[in-house]
Amino acid sequence: MNDLLIGLGSNEGNRTANLALAHRLLSRNIGIVLKESPIYQTEPWGGVEQAPYYNQVLWVKTVRSLEDAFRKCQILEQKMGRQRLQKWGPRVIDVDVLYYNQEQVNTATLTVPHRHLHERRFVLQPLCDIAPDYRHPILNQTTTELLAVCPDQLSSCMLEHA
Repeated sequence: MNDLLIGLGSNEGNRTANLALAHRLLSRNIGIVLKESPIYQTEPWGGVEQAPYYNQVLWVKTVRSLEDAFRKCQILEQKMGRQRLQKWGPRVIDVDVLYYNQEQVNTATLTVPHRHLHERRFVLQPLCDIAPDYRHPILNQTTTELLAVCPDQLSSCMLEHA
């Protein structure tokens, strides 16, 4: 079994319901959700004016390859109505592969670990809730260590404990 850590985000429609639906679809199509973080409300990242996000991180056990799991995540986004109209713009759902085991991949379509995860408090905070000692394979720091030095100062607050 492979460890797949996934970041979820939503800031359009019923954000809580969007995260719950993504959770169910990931469970059905990718693997067993081993752990889930609380849901956080966070300011949008990237400078685009928009509503706050709800963010959550899931730890999934899967038999799927990284490429197959990534493809399934993209299909899930499409099924839920994700439209890629603006970089870092509003979205019904965003599903990001954060880690896949301790693998390092950098292709035209996929970078693992996620290239910005160490810069984003909205990823590191929920990730720290479920995987505080998970070590970044390139930066060689734990999630806790990355959160302590994260340059992102956008506010976030826990809404709901999983």
